[in-house]
Amino acid sequence: MNHTELNEFILLGIPQTEGLETVLLLIFSFIYLFTLLGNLLILLAIVSSSTLHTPMYFFLGLLSILDMLFPSVTCPKMLFYLSGQSRAISYKGCAVQLFFYHFLGSMEGCLYSVMAYDRFVAICHPLRYMLIMRPGVCVGLVMTAWLVGCLQATILTSFTFQLPYCGPNRVDHFFCDIPAVLPLACADSSLAQRVGSTNVGFLALKLWLSICASYTRIGIAILRIHSAEGRQKAFSTCSAHLTAILCAYGPVIIIYLQPTPNPFLSATVQILNNIVSPMLNSLIYSLRNKEVKSSLKRIFYNVVFTALD
Repeated sequence: MNHTELNEFILLGIPQTEGLETVLLLIFSFIYLFTLLGNLLILLAIVSSSTLHTPMYFFLGLLSILDMLFPSVTCPKMLFYLSGQSRAISYKGCAVQLFFYHFLGSMEGCLYSVMAYDRFVAICHPLRYMLIMRPGVCVGLVMTAWLVGCLQATILTSFTFQLPYCGPNRVDHFFCDIPAVLPLACADSSLAQRVGSTNVGFLALKLWLSICASYTRIGIAILRIHSAEGRQKAFSTCSAHLTAILCAYGPVIIIYLQPTPNPFLSATVQILNNIVSPMLNSLIYSLRNKEVKSSLKRIFYNVVFTALD
């Protein structure tokens, strides 16, 4: 039962950035708008081109949707208080923010693993690809990712907000996350901390190992291809996804490898993971994917010619 006496929390923002609010507002506004526009264009390119109606682009379209939703959990509120507005967030708003942060983050992690498996099937079992990755299987994999994300977020949010919060309400972060909220609890939070670190760490490790297993098999299969052209073609189908995975997991690896916690470094890594990485995904998949670029060019030409007519 929840015995909280607090009605709201105060988000203190990014550490060591006092006086830089206007600069940060301009930078993050540009990144956020670019992220929304870039991923929207990728989604439009996939939907409008019948040649892109394949499992690979089905997953890419879902990734673009998640890359629009994930930064939208934290970025609008951050832009709101960077513009000089209130830094307060309601108790329920804080819980909702934490839930959707972990729900969308976990689902996106699962989707990266599914996309790695998709590339494994495409390269290692090309003749059976459409049979293995049939529509029912693709939908089932996405639903599994959704359920994992929902279960993970429900557990983490429940353990965090079942504790009473009756004292200080100043969250030393730019959004409501478990490490920033739990120290404000009026009761022993050690169990919630253990559950949070164990669940997040276990899921991230499991997904990372599944991705490594898929790409290890892919690497072995590519090395067995005799022609250099064949190896290049096989690698090119994975390069964009591999780059996106490194952008997503790189910041997380940095934060766990630091010997002593650093609030500024932690906030910087969170910004890279929450805001910058979704923007980079739109650049990666638009610049490194010929099919997406061709579809975007067709859309652009159609719009131009329609306007001229």
